[in-house]
Amino acid sequence: MRTSLIFLSLTALIASSYTVKAQDTTYLSLDDCMKYAMKHNYTARNSHLDVLIQEAQVKETLAAAYPHINGKAEFDDYVNPPVLLVPANAFSSFGGGGGGAINKDSTIALSFTPKYSASATLTGSQTIFDGSVLVALKARKSVLELARQNAEVSNETIRYNVFKAYNSLVIAYRQYDITKTSLAYARSIEHDLIVTQQAGFAEKIDVERTSVQVNNLATDSIRIENLLAVSEQALKYQMGMDINTPIVLTDTNVAEHRQETMSLLEEESDYNRIPEFRLSEAALKVNEYNVQRYKLAALPSLNAIASTGYNYATDNFTDLFHKQYIFSTLVGLQLNVPIFNGMLRVNQLREAKLNVEKSKNNIEFAKQSIDFQSAQSRTTLKNAILQVQSQRRNLELANDVLDLSQKKYKAGVGSNMEVTTAQTDQLRAQTNYFNALLDLINAEADLKKALGLLK
Repeated sequence: MRTSLIFLSLTALIASSYTVKAQDTTYLSLDDCMKYAMKHNYTARNSHLDVLIQEAQVKETLAAAYPHINGKAEFDDYVNPPVLLVPANAFSSFGGGGGGAINKDSTIALSFTPKYSASATLTGSQTIFDGSVLVALKARKSVLELARQNAEVSNETIRYNVFKAYNSLVIAYRQYDITKTSLAYARSIEHDLIVTQQAGFAEKIDVERTSVQVNNLATDSIRIENLLAVSEQALKYQMGMDINTPIVLTDTNVAEHRQETMSLLEEESDYNRIPEFRLSEAALKVNEYNVQRYKLAALPSLNAIASTGYNYATDNFTDLFHKQYIFSTLVGLQLNVPIFNGMLRVNQLREAKLNVEKSKNNIEFAKQSIDFQSAQSRTTLKNAILQVQSQRRNLELANDVLDLSQKKYKAGVGSNMEVTTAQTDQLRAQTNYFNALLDLINAEADLKKALGLLK
């Protein structure tokens, strides 16, 4: 009775652990993986932070257009007050005493600075006109757009990697299932042959030949299983997911995927869909604003200034707390006129214009690259589709040959050698087919990236 209770407790514990694992399993479509990667991939997260950093930098630049107000409180103790040396005979006109003659070459040290002073002031300034600030106000949207397009280029690369990793894992799972099925059948044949040999109706070479086939299939099964683990970890890595999280893929319909691939060949190119092209355009706008900024830097800038505060100075420290402080106020305008700065602005303007030309060249190069990559990817995809169709027909033929040889063997009119050969041909056809599918996935990913369709 006690043994039964222990067994039931262990059974319940194991069942509950499987339930927890099942609950923790994450089911993911390709779109789910894309969205997850955009939130958790570290490159995507840093790209988003780069946009926020750029927004903060734009606001820092715009701060020049707002009033600047500063407060200041100061206390000074002149331990050794500064003195002014004046000729001694400067005071002779006021009457000197003593009847002594004053040496005209002698000097007297006079201090006009009280030992203690205290002040509290409030200053402010407001830019009325500054060419650099004016351009910064106009360019802020373009600067932010440049940061966003930089982030979009990074995000597209992440989606590209997730797309390839997801579909590669789908193909690996399918290949693993077929290999396990083939291994189970080969073991069944091996068992039948062993029994037949023991009964004296089969030769040892037939059993050994089948055993070799079983060992090869078992090795392939282990190899593909290990590849599955690595491929699954690669997908999680691209997504930014913990590699220990159990997942199940839901977009596993390879046949439907091939139909979508066929329709992709009819898709027309559009430069505005390509992040790299939009990035080049955004860079051109920013460089054009730089040209304007250095042109306007030759104009004077005008600022309004104001200052108000209290101050007092005395040789008696206690007077700082009892005497009335002097209140003063200042308002004014400040005009700064650039005259000559060693040709700095001229060379800055020249550099900005050259950058504009470089950006225009980059846009033309981006168009050329997009056209080339699109054409090349279309050709590669067409060839991949033809290869998949060819390998699929070969696999179907290999399956038919294997099925026929198995039926002949069971009916006693075929040999084990014929079955083994047919199974070897089928495995080779399966490998070729799955390799062709993998090439198809990579070609599709390349074309979608060239067309800007990885969303």
